[in-house]
Amino acid sequence: MIARLRGVPAGRTPDGLILDVNGVGYLVHATPSALRRADRGGELTVETYMHVREDALQLYGFADLEERELFEQLLSVSGVGPKVALAIVSGSPPAALRRAIALDDTARFEAIPGIGKKTAQRVVLELKGKLGSDSVAPAAIGAAPAHLVAREALVELGYSVLEAEHALADVDPSLPPEERVRLALKAAA
Repeated sequence: MIARLRGVPAGRTPDGLILDVNGVGYLVHATPSALRRADRGGELTVETYMHVREDALQLYGFADLEERELFEQLLSVSGVGPKVALAIVSGSPPAALRRAIALDDTARFEAIPGIGKKTAQRVVLELKGKLGSDSVAPAAIGAAPAHLVAREALVELGYSVLEAEHALADVDPSLPPEERVRLALKAAA
């Protein structure tokens, strides 16, 4: 199996990144964070997962080991294939996704294109036991109700769940929900 590639970005296709490794061009379906690293130019190291099907070998690329590990855990969920797992990992940082799983936050997954309510529920249900609560910092769990209140307030104001998450990402999590919403709106303006 191919677990890591180091080479020079040689181009892009609608399917992903072409990485030139000693004269061999590998097509890698990559996360946005891996693609951003490729845009910087120069040599690039990509953590990969090789998916073997009866009719194809496909490489999926990640900016770091944490993204790849979460991708592999998502593949263990029934009904989640590599394209759906890549969409989930591409939507948010792994720590935020792990926190959403620990908090039964299915809305976070439903906001990702291609993920329905049943798939979101399966992801949370099947991975919650595998990831365990120790994979998420206790402080993050304690701050989560305030985070969910702030996110819901932004959704009520017309933001999508993902837009609300991005708006709240740079706001101090120790603040009360109303202050977090005020600062997120101020930063967006």
